[in-house]
Amino acid sequence: MNLVRKTLRVLIVDDEAPARSRMRDLLDECGSEVPLVIAGEAASGQAALDLVSREGADVVLLDVRMPGMDGIEVAQHLQQLEHPPAVVFATAYDAYAIRAFEVQAVDYLLKPIRLARLKEALARATRPRAEALRGLARAPRTHLATHERGRIHLIPVADVIYLKAELKYVSVRTAAREHLIEESLTKLEEEFGDRFVRVHRNCLVARAAVRGFERAMQSGEAHWEVLLNGVDERIAVSRRQQHVVREFSR
Repeated sequence: MNLVRKTLRVLIVDDEAPARSRMRDLLDECGSEVPLVIAGEAASGQAALDLVSREGADVVLLDVRMPGMDGIEVAQHLQQLEHPPAVVFATAYDAYAIRAFEVQAVDYLLKPIRLARLKEALARATRPRAEALRGLARAPRTHLATHERGRIHLIPVADVIYLKAELKYVSVRTAAREHLIEESLTKLEEEFGDRFVRVHRNCLVARAAVRGFERAMQSGEAHWEVLLNGVDERIAVSRRQQHVVREFSR
């Protein structure tokens, strides 16, 4: 009897070609019990996101440790899709992370991978929860993600000049353009507190982008404004955040 009735579209993501080949061979052996097709292979996080956006997938078999964008961040970005795939992590290291994945109901495969374990993982694969994945991340993300025109668009955090809350969205401003993401400004501040500073209840600015401060008048009252590199726009500093001006003046 089949463990999974639906034919699964499975994407293999690993930066090492031998590991991808081994996974493909194992998946071929699973075919009699777990109906599946291999949707493709990717050697990097960016390539994986592009493939899922373009081709779709039900399950992503995802290496945890990859150069550049690691598997945890890839899984976080996959949550931006309207129908995110289930993620099964594969790792040869980090017993702590393995236990964490299991507690959070996100399955894992320990390399070298056993056929029986892979069949079990495919049968149990469920969508990972974004908050659980965020809690597993060892470091802040390198990119933010927005879903545009049917694909995931990545925004390098290093390019972000400011983050501004607008209703249920956060506006992400770079020198090139503005993006909208559905995230909490408070959560972003918690994650990227070393890189950004709050200047207003609805705005975080990148420390590296601060060019200076100037006094300005509004409704007959003087207040500080932040001058930023890369954009002409000025951001007002709220009374509660006046200490930021002193901090940058030291």
